[in-house]
Amino acid sequence: MTLRAWMLALALTGAATAVVAQDLKSPSADQYVPRLGDIMSAAQARHQKLWLAGKAQNWELTAFELRQLKASLVEAALLYSGIPISNVTTLEPSLQSTSDAIAAKDGRKFAKAVGDLTEGCNACHRSMGRSFVVIRVPSDAQPFANQQFAPQAKP
Repeated sequence: MTLRAWMLALALTGAATAVVAQDLKSPSADQYVPRLGDIMSAAQARHQKLWLAGKAQNWELTAFELRQLKASLVEAALLYSGIPISNVTTLEPSLQSTSDAIAAKDGRKFAKAVGDLTEGCNACHRSMGRSFVVIRVPSDAQPFANQQFAPQAKP
């Protein structure tokens, strides 16, 4: 495993995340590598499921979805070296706040933490020249209710 991979795995700490990161190695030419868009689509679905489970106060499912979301972020950063490590590691405080809120079963803290996490996702998109991909806290349970599809006004 490369130094980059170890740094990323440690930055997004958690036993489940570290185990997933250890299983990822540089793919060989004959191995399937998911497209970044596919990984991010999975992350978007996990983001919505995280929110819906937290809103329903299903804290066990919420914790599971958070681990899955972290694993997607680690996978994206390990497989796509064009993603700066700092973009992923800056999410750690909001991921930890979300985890803490889940452990405390505190809906208000959870909502704030997921809002901060969502803004972190959008900050990463902006830094990568993908500001047209805007994620939001889901407003309902409809598929992709956590993405804004109308274009943003130009500043």
